[in-house]
Amino acid sequence: MRLRYAFRMYPDTGQRTALARAFGCARVVFNDAVRAREDARAQGGTYPSAGELSKKLITQAKQTPARSWLGEVSAVVLQQSLRDAETAYKNFFASLKGTRKGPKTGVPRFKSRKDSRQSIRFTANARWSITGSGRLNLPRIGAVKVKWSRTLPAAPTSVTVIKDASGRFFASFVIDTDPAADAARMPDTGQAVGIDLGLTHFAVLSDGRVIDSPRFLRRAEKKLKKTQRELSRKQKGSKNRDKARTKVARAHAKVTDARREFHHQLSTQLIRENQAVAVEDLAVSGLARTRLAKSVHDAGWSQFVTMLEYKAARYGRQLVKIDRFEPTSQICSACGAKDGPKPLHVRKWTCAACGTVHDRDHNAAKNVKTAAGLAVTACGAPIRPEPALAQREETGSHGFPPPPCAA
Repeated sequence: MRLRYAFRMYPDTGQRTALARAFGCARVVFNDAVRAREDARAQGGTYPSAGELSKKLITQAKQTPARSWLGEVSAVVLQQSLRDAETAYKNFFASLKGTRKGPKTGVPRFKSRKDSRQSIRFTANARWSITGSGRLNLPRIGAVKVKWSRTLPAAPTSVTVIKDASGRFFASFVIDTDPAADAARMPDTGQAVGIDLGLTHFAVLSDGRVIDSPRFLRRAEKKLKKTQRELSRKQKGSKNRDKARTKVARAHAKVTDARREFHHQLSTQLIRENQAVAVEDLAVSGLARTRLAKSVHDAGWSQFVTMLEYKAARYGRQLVKIDRFEPTSQICSACGAKDGPKPLHVRKWTCAACGTVHDRDHNAAKNVKTAAGLAVTACGAPIRPEPALAQREETGSHGFPPPPCAA
């Protein structure tokens, strides 16, 4: 499986300048490629090929006074920027034809120097390397200090340098993992669990465990309001406004990082303990348009389920998504009687058929497990057939600095 491992970078002043130059050159080449495509469309001609764009926008452009500074950065960075433009157009046309899954993709747009995220990519032929002291040596940039928080399981095939909205730098490595090593890390358990996601509690499991909701955004609201208020009072275009914007971005990044870490820890724990996991296929985009929108976004259900998907695929586990219209809150998990819909304020109810007292969320988690075919009815018959495995990527686990390696 192909995964991404991200690490924090700490470039010095000169390296920051070199990275800013590389970001700018990659952005200019991308915009030139988009402009060439748009001009060809306006004139009714055929779209120029990737080879033609490479020759015109990089090789020949370096010989002109207007674009001579493109020679100050690695040529691989510029070539990868052209590939990004090519991929963007392929995704756009595939989306128009309906052959691409997911939401519709719009036509590629010009990048701005004020975009919140800047990135460049180095492939193996760029001759980047990890030094013996653990620094990341990049062409035309130098040996950059990296904070290694986990082990690289194999030699990376490429590295992407990212600058986020808060001004932090990250090195994102692409790794091809070993399926045998992944299987050895998490042996079979024979256990299965159903999960009911919610807002009062983040998750209630079919085995009775309750996972409280950390509510990272709610807890940070006071600080976020203060920083956003300070930003609104700064004069537009001033350096103080840019400093205030960075302060707001850092406050939001802190919330995002804490939520992601919580999701990673919980999803890894569930995958390690259970051979099969069942969840509801929630309509998060619809719930995000209700009065509960802020709480829904704060919970981050989609990110959590996505982590369960690719970790299940990596470690040979089974993830089952049941239909969102399954009446898990209306069925008695003891006898199977359907008791009808209940308002949200009803947290406990008694089954009219068998008299069992149910906790609403715990009962729903049991029904999720049953509806996924991971449990049986009172007569011993399975409710659903065995589902197929999910597919996704992984981010890695904590560990120690990797040994020196070169792509």
